[in-house]
Amino acid sequence: MTTVPLSAALPVQNRPLERVAFGAYAAFVAALQLSIAAADILLALTLLCWIALLVRERRRPAAPAFILPLVVYGIATLVSSVFSQDPWASFTDDRQLLLFAIVPMTYDLAARGRASAIALVLISVGAASAAVGIVQYALLHYDTLGRRPEGTLTHYMTYSGTLMLIICIAAARIVLDRTNRAWPALVMPALVAALVLTFTRNAWVGALAGAGLLLLLRDFRMVALLPVVVAIVFALAPDSITNRMRSMFDQRDPSNRDRIAMLHSGVAIVRDHPLTGVGPNMIPRVYAQYRDRDAVHVSNPHLHNVPLQIAAERGLPALAAWIWFVVSAAAGLFALVRRNQEKTLAAAALAALTAMLAAGFFEHNFGDSEFLMLLLVVITLPFAAARGDALTGRVGGSDTREQQRVA
Repeated sequence: MTTVPLSAALPVQNRPLERVAFGAYAAFVAALQLSIAAADILLALTLLCWIALLVRERRRPAAPAFILPLVVYGIATLVSSVFSQDPWASFTDDRQLLLFAIVPMTYDLAARGRASAIALVLISVGAASAAVGIVQYALLHYDTLGRRPEGTLTHYMTYSGTLMLIICIAAARIVLDRTNRAWPALVMPALVAALVLTFTRNAWVGALAGAGLLLLLRDFRMVALLPVVVAIVFALAPDSITNRMRSMFDQRDPSNRDRIAMLHSGVAIVRDHPLTGVGPNMIPRVYAQYRDRDAVHVSNPHLHNVPLQIAAERGLPALAAWIWFVVSAAAGLFALVRRNQEKTLAAAALAALTAMLAAGFFEHNFGDSEFLMLLLVVITLPFAAARGDALTGRVGGSDTREQQRVA
């Protein structure tokens, strides 16, 4: 499961610097759904505290096994930048790779009984964020495709993506955790309502995929509930929302036509640049050259499809590394679920990963820094919790006295 042995684990003592680092980390996690500027500042502060903690205790960082494909993906990205049409612009865009440090940081700081607390923070802040979005729709006229609810974030697409992930976390507690489901069940209607009101179809698909996986893990017969939920939403939603839902199956819809055209353009780019792509952040510059005749928009910032965007932008080796990352993370999480070890957290992470994949066929969510940071936190938390279990002698979900003291 991990890249280093458990002997490299956290010391038993709950030292002041560790408490400061965890406090900064918890604040960073909370800020992810509120302000990208605040999240960036708190991430930098947390990293400094965490590095100081590692140096002081003479420890090397550890991480789940899926960090290796992420590193390979980063290397492939840097190689692609070297051969980019504008290397400087591509290398500037590569700063996003630094976000992968969230994985070992979370794996370290969220261990020892803290992962569940972080998940609760995510759900609670998500509920507040959902309330903001509902108010925006109901009172501030964020009720059209041109002006959609965005919470306190900078874009409705980012907002809907974060809501999608939080719904997966809350749904996992409702479906699989019999002792901690009251609060998630209470806020779930607000989360779902806020997501529906964003008009964001890819996030709707992702949330349904994540919820479907959770129901499969509980009892495959429960998947029959999904059409019922969709029917209820369809019956209660205003006409603008129901029209948006119908448009998902309308081949004449402009955004649907444009996505098909982008698919053709992306395939053509990959055909011409299979090894290194055109370079990070270069799709807008080459799009006109590869623009399909049926395309609706003259230009596009990306191809609205994660695998296609990676292949066209960074090359097939980078895509292979990304697929390796997804498979590695999914395999590790599924192993935790099967062993009934941190099952709720692991199932939530599996649902979030599934949601990212489903939505990612229609939107380049993996390239959104706010979304990526939250995703990395969510999928690392179960491994951090399992690591804490092994270190403190926690078996089958029962806390030892030492684990309770340290947490």
